[in-house]
Amino acid sequence: MPPRILVVDDEDVIVKLVSYNLKKEGFEVITAGDGQEAWEKIRQEKPDLVILDVMLPGMDGFSLCRLLRQEKMMTPVLMLTAKDEEIDRVLGLEIGADDYLTKPFSPRELIARVRAILRRTGERRTGQEEQLEFGELVVYPARYEVRRGGEQIELTPREFELLLLLLRNAGLVMSREYILQKLWGDDFYGDDRVVDVHIRHLREKIEREPGNPVYIKTVRGVGYKFQPPE
Repeated sequence: MPPRILVVDDEDVIVKLVSYNLKKEGFEVITAGDGQEAWEKIRQEKPDLVILDVMLPGMDGFSLCRLLRQEKMMTPVLMLTAKDEEIDRVLGLEIGADDYLTKPFSPRELIARVRAILRRTGERRTGQEEQLEFGELVVYPARYEVRRGGEQIELTPREFELLLLLLRNAGLVMSREYILQKLWGDDFYGDDRVVDVHIRHLREKIEREPGNPVYIKTVRGVGYKFQPPE
């Protein structure tokens, strides 16, 4: 079955444009015009990806994305924002969105981002069972599962991908530019501060003391590295 994508926007022109281009590429599309309708369809239809506008009547896009993560629903979210303001992008990423796209956008860029997100989640589903252990931290790549001291930690898909990239290169310093290229790809149009946002979020979840991290170390002027416990 083709991936099912939920398009959430109160502008009929945008919904039709996005739906047309997705269907042309072979995707199954469902739509919603506000946050409440979208929430109901997410629970009923179980979409593979949600394209979510920030400005919605009633429950806005930020609130809906936050609700998804609070309810432990890991459906990938691509947020649409009407203005190219850093505060919107940072807020969206901090509450668990996987990527963002600024209006107006080209259909080609939209499809590229959708495919990139679905490719990553597809790799997760078809991966072989593997267990990575670093002290009290245990990671299961195929299940997108992380445990610390036996307790499961909920990460967004993008946070998990970042953690896995750091783990597979444990002890090596990776620049922000390298992390951007590996996780966001060549189609990303933004600055490397998006990496800092995700690193901070990841530390808040896996570190006992985020302000004094044991695992994820900052190498000033260069980037970040995962430090295996001794």
